[in-house]
Amino acid sequence: MKDFFYAIQDLFVNVLLTPLDAIRDLELENWWLANTASWIFIIIGIVAMVYWMKQLKIFSANNEEDKSISSHSFL
Repeated sequence: MKDFFYAIQDLFVNVLLTPLDAIRDLELENWWLANTASWIFIIIGIVAMVYWMKQLKIFSANNEEDKSISSHSFL
């Protein structure tokens, strides 16, 4: 049973986390290059948010949303 857990450790440390070790070593040489993936994800998030806001504006301008008040009766 102990070997099973050592196999899991070996899989994660020596195989799955190797790219992160490479990024950590790269950061000592060039910070911008090491953080390129982070900047790409940030840009994708900003583009997606702008797209979503434009779509909300389009639907709001067409008055397609049901804006009838439907709160609880005690209000």
